[in-house]
Amino acid sequence: MLDELRRVAGRVPGPLGPVLDVSVGTASDCLGLLRGSRPGTGLDEWSPYYIRRTLPSLRRLFALYFRYDVRGLDNVPAKGPALLVGNHSGGTLIADTFVFGIAFFTHFGAGRRFHQLAHDVAVGLPAVGPMIRRYGTLPASAENARRAFAMGAPVLVYPGGDYESFRPSWHSDRIELGDRKGFIELALDEGVPLVPVVAIGGQETGLFLTRGQTLARLLQLDRLLRVKVLPVVVGPPWGVSVLDLPGRLPLPAKITVQVLPAIDLRERFGPDPDRDAVYEEITAKMQEALDELAQERTLPVFG
Repeated sequence: MLDELRRVAGRVPGPLGPVLDVSVGTASDCLGLLRGSRPGTGLDEWSPYYIRRTLPSLRRLFALYFRYDVRGLDNVPAKGPALLVGNHSGGTLIADTFVFGIAFFTHFGAGRRFHQLAHDVAVGLPAVGPMIRRYGTLPASAENARRAFAMGAPVLVYPGGDYESFRPSWHSDRIELGDRKGFIELALDEGVPLVPVVAIGGQETGLFLTRGQTLARLLQLDRLLRVKVLPVVVGPPWGVSVLDLPGRLPLPAKITVQVLPAIDLRERFGPDPDRDAVYEEITAKMQEALDELAQERTLPVFG
């Protein structure tokens, strides 16, 4: 399959062909790293000791680079499990996730277990992967979320996945979960409160030009790498990249995160909630909050 992708890359006209060829090679390396590491590892890698040791330095670095502002952490239940549902931004370099994790552990302490669900590629990367796993990042799956809930941990999920994370930069102020409602079923099945988390600024850490859904479908990337997009992104150091490969440095955009009040779905919508109605109300609340955050910004990147 990778040989087929390389042949297709060779036929792509213009400068994107070589970029795509390098990206396919990097994707192959990532896929090799992930073989055998998929089965939900990470719960035991969460390390309060590591977090306590590294949190002060990371907090200073991210505060300087992203000038982050995380609001409403008191809306996260003080103890016990909860499903935190966020909008996804920044491609594979999800600065708002790092920022939120740093703010969470600063607020609640390094000893409170907290997990974030991420794509297999991010969890398995050789440099970043070990660090984020110690901060609680797990391969995205409902089973991993359930295991974390059983340990009393809040879990952060991004229903929009790569579809939302690679939306065009001019959609920075839009909630685009792609009509994915699995998070509602998860919260209902596990009986945990749902906490919307809205962030802005991540889509300004690069210039996202297109999702590339059609090409991804033609190349069967969903079957190969569990991604449904093949986006073109502009950013340092390489200029143009595809699927954020072979790598990209995020621009220092200001990241602002707002945590909304927790919602007990059955208390709010009844014993057997209509999933469509829940989805519409949750996304509407998130969009309203994102609109307010967007109104505060005067310039991209600078905030």
